[in-house]
Amino acid sequence: MHRFANPARFQRLASIILPWSDVLTAGLLVSGLYFALFASPADYQQGETVRIMYIHVPAAWMAMFSYSVMAAASAASLIWKHPLADVAARAAAPIGAGFTAIALITGMLWGEPMWGTWWVWDARLTSVLILFFLYLGYMALVNAIDNPAAAVRAGAILALVGFVNIPIIKFSVDWWNTLHQPASVIKMGGPSIAPSMLLPLVLMALGFHFYFVSVLLRRMRSELDLARVRALEDAIALNSEEAAA
Repeated sequence: MHRFANPARFQRLASIILPWSDVLTAGLLVSGLYFALFASPADYQQGETVRIMYIHVPAAWMAMFSYSVMAAASAASLIWKHPLADVAARAAAPIGAGFTAIALITGMLWGEPMWGTWWVWDARLTSVLILFFLYLGYMALVNAIDNPAAAVRAGAILALVGFVNIPIIKFSVDWWNTLHQPASVIKMGGPSIAPSMLLPLVLMALGFHFYFVSVLLRRMRSELDLARVRALEDAIALNSEEAAA
């Protein structure tokens, strides 16, 4: 990955990837929403409410995936001092926070008619709420520290410590009694969900993944452009001081 440590090389790679990721995002999300809202049947128990799951479940997957990317980038920043790793971690945080918020909101919308309540403090819901606060805490921390090196280190440590919450979210339904059902898609022996319901889930999940790639690359490019502007401003200010002296 150090081949792409050069910002100019990264910018060229992003320019190649972005058109493809944008097209795939649009195509997968449009087709996923079509199957989720129109082409898939209603559930025999949940009725039409099951259609919320086609947004909720992929958003929950992406909430964990985004944090995993942020933690991996933070590790690369701390261990290998990869110059773009911190940029990637910072860029991934707001995207992951957005997916986590969607997962929480859609979960509450589904829970009220199914469980009779908007919220319960079970292991899965509580650990996902903690994940949302971890995202917010990371963003607040890295933006609150003026020293860039200290901000990078503090944010990376928080991201890595918080990563322990990811397996807790994943296995909470197996370790504790919760209202959430056990895994029905990603499990040993293959999915136990009907193909007509699995298809929109997979399409939406893939669409969210490519959306993540598109937004992540754009945010990273914006961060790099902003860093160049700041460097130029600092250089101009330094030249002005030298000229005045």
